[in-house]
Amino acid sequence: MNGKREVSRTVLITGASKGLGRALALELANRGHIIIGCSRAHDKLTSLQPHLSNTDNHFFLHADVKSNNSVEELARIVMEKKGVPDIIVNNAGTINKNNKIWEVPAEEFDTVIDTNLKGTANVLRHFIPLMITKKQGIIVNVSSGWGRSGAALVAPYCASKWAVEGLTRSVAKELPEGMAVVALNPGVINTDMLASCFGNSAALYQTPESWALKAATMILNLTAADNGASLTV
Repeated sequence: MNGKREVSRTVLITGASKGLGRALALELANRGHIIIGCSRAHDKLTSLQPHLSNTDNHFFLHADVKSNNSVEELARIVMEKKGVPDIIVNNAGTINKNNKIWEVPAEEFDTVIDTNLKGTANVLRHFIPLMITKKQGIIVNVSSGWGRSGAALVAPYCASKWAVEGLTRSVAKELPEGMAVVALNPGVINTDMLASCFGNSAALYQTPESWALKAATMILNLTAADNGASLTV
């Protein structure tokens, strides 16, 4: 089908224990690619591993993208065990409980920004220099339709994803030839995060598994020519 599916690539996915990250990990592994998955939820990572084809090829470890030190250690271990990833998917993310901005607790606002924006930046900080040594690499920063518009009651989330869009466009101008960073809006998917906003009506939207079929193909087809793009699955 797709020539690029013939070549096994190493893909690092943050937030791989549930939702989009988990579905993408399963789909890419099923296509013969090597998954490096990280998450704060160690038990969920452990339960994911047996579901992947060629279990021994993959590597899962605990990491908290909010912590620069944790991501620094992640990069060190990944290099030691698997080498430089071919593709990185900055997927780890969280959302605030529906609330007007003046009713969102400061701690909750900080968690959204620290995970969605600073977490993405932490991964870029420690992995881009490794990719530069190979003069190649694709980085996908998971954004949102709300990173290109706005919505009531989720202002912290919208702000974080607008920031991811701006961060991506700026970093694209800093990368050497042969590399690319893109912002990817996954679309509206029935995940725990969507349920927190939409309630029961989240079930009307596509599942992470059906989304991953399209997303995996799209991600595998990205090239250096896509650098700086804002894309939608």
